[in-house]
Amino acid sequence: MFTVMGATGQTGGATARALLDTGEEVRALGRSADRLAELAAAGAETRAGDAGDPTFLADAFRGADAVYVLLPIAPEMPDWHAHQARLGEAIVTAVRDAGVPYVVAVSSVGADLPTGTGFLTGFYDQEERLRSLTDVAHVLALRPGAYFENAYGWLPVIAEQGVMADSVAPDAALPMVATRDVGAAAAAALRSRDWTGFAVRELLGPRDLTYAEVAALIGAATGRPGLAYVQIPEDDLRAALQAAGWSADSARLQVGMNRAFSEGRVASQQERTPATTTPTRFEDFAVELAAAYQAS
Repeated sequence: MFTVMGATGQTGGATARALLDTGEEVRALGRSADRLAELAAAGAETRAGDAGDPTFLADAFRGADAVYVLLPIAPEMPDWHAHQARLGEAIVTAVRDAGVPYVVAVSSVGADLPTGTGFLTGFYDQEERLRSLTDVAHVLALRPGAYFENAYGWLPVIAEQGVMADSVAPDAALPMVATRDVGAAAAAALRSRDWTGFAVRELLGPRDLTYAEVAALIGAATGRPGLAYVQIPEDDLRAALQAAGWSADSARLQVGMNRAFSEGRVASQQERTPATTTPTRFEDFAVELAAAYQAS
């Protein structure tokens, strides 16, 4: 039996569905019972509760052969690192209290760096917490590249202004990956439990991509050939994020992460191998993105 945190989110949902598709017993966790209903209908045991409550988590982890854990995204929080620390410590406490033997944790490329990477420093901190569990559990940190699904956030600007805009340098090449592939890799790891101690496995997509290349692929898929990518000033991005409901702290961290991308400080530490190369191409994902664009 496998417990999956964030089962109504992108990677957690993909993990839960991949496990259910192979006939595994799944305990799916989320904040909303209503949003968990689809997984319940698919055969999962579901539990709604607070991901920052170690008692709730320990009860949900107890009896599992392995658990999938993550730090839910909450860009509205005024102190993002304090919020992430509370959630991360709750996970570690729950794993200890429940005696979980195997943990698969979603992290990120760039989690090898303790400072200077904005949001990604939270993943470094969480990996350090998880390393303390090796007397109790075997822990696998999955480090995916940037998610293809982040591109949904660019669609309104593409529709309104005819460009793709962000603060990342146009020629900065990054590993990028589909969240469905992260879920598939997590489910496979939960089932195999083929590592010991603390291990890291990157998930890198088929190839690195620049934002300029992503814009061209989105343009081709959405009927906007020649769609340009425009690098906007950091202050403009910060203001746009805060206008969208992000806290000042989260907007600052996003800008800092983008700057680390632009400067080439966030990079894969492992070569592309069958274990680290995920199958979905951005060209394939762009077809789904285009359908959402046309429907909007």
